[in-house]
Amino acid sequence: AVLDPFTEEPTLILVCDIIEPSTMQGYDRDPRAIAHRAEEYLKSTGIGDTAFFGPEPEFFIFDSVKFKSDISGSMFKIFSEQGSWMSDQDVEGGNKGHCPGIKGGYFPVPPFDHDHEIRTSMCNALEEMGQTVEVHHHEVATAGQNEIGVKFNTLVKKADEVQTLKYCVHNVADAYGRTATFMPKPLYGDNGSGMHVHMSISKDGKNTFAGEGYAGLSDTALYFIGGIIKHGKAL
Repeated sequence: AVLDPFTEEPTLILVCDIIEPSTMQGYDRDPRAIAHRAEEYLKSTGIGDTAFFGPEPEFFIFDSVKFKSDISGSMFKIFSEQGSWMSDQDVEGGNKGHCPGIKGGYFPVPPFDHDHEIRTSMCNALEEMGQTVEVHHHEVATAGQNEIGVKFNTLVKKADEVQTLKYCVHNVADAYGRTATFMPKPLYGDNGSGMHVHMSISKDGKNTFAGEGYAGLSDTALYFIGGIIKHGKAL
């Protein structure tokens, strides 16, 4: 359980498993139950006893958005004072020209990084919720693409933490009067948002991916990479 920092009244966030009443086992289509079974399967293979996952979620923080899809037509419009298209626009307080260009937003510092303070607030809230933040920075795309990296964890725990991170990002953005999205491609012509994942398998506390093979990897690591390539379409 995690104490929700965004509610006026004390509120606990609980993450639960879905149980099939007829068997009292995890529901087959519940992603969390599937993750539990995957962890148990790993142990049964003897390859390792623990798998660690470290995803790096990317997201945009926009000032506001408009969208419509009905029988009369469809549209969407994104508003962002730091968008590359704002360089010749009048904005409140004056246009300082601090607008990262298309694919020009990777790792700037303020004032070009408009989102440093809001990301810091997100990280502080995540720490309150029990997560260990390791890094945060502006990402490649214009108009407020960001990334927050937190410490790796085991599969089920990490999946729960990712959901908490998204909840936190949405709520902090809303508190600042802005809106966050984890959509993969909200801007045509600039980088989309991904969530690449660092992975490793341990056995008896030892990383089984370290070895003397290619790039300092073990056969286990190379077979693991091959398995991801083989099942890439399904993944």
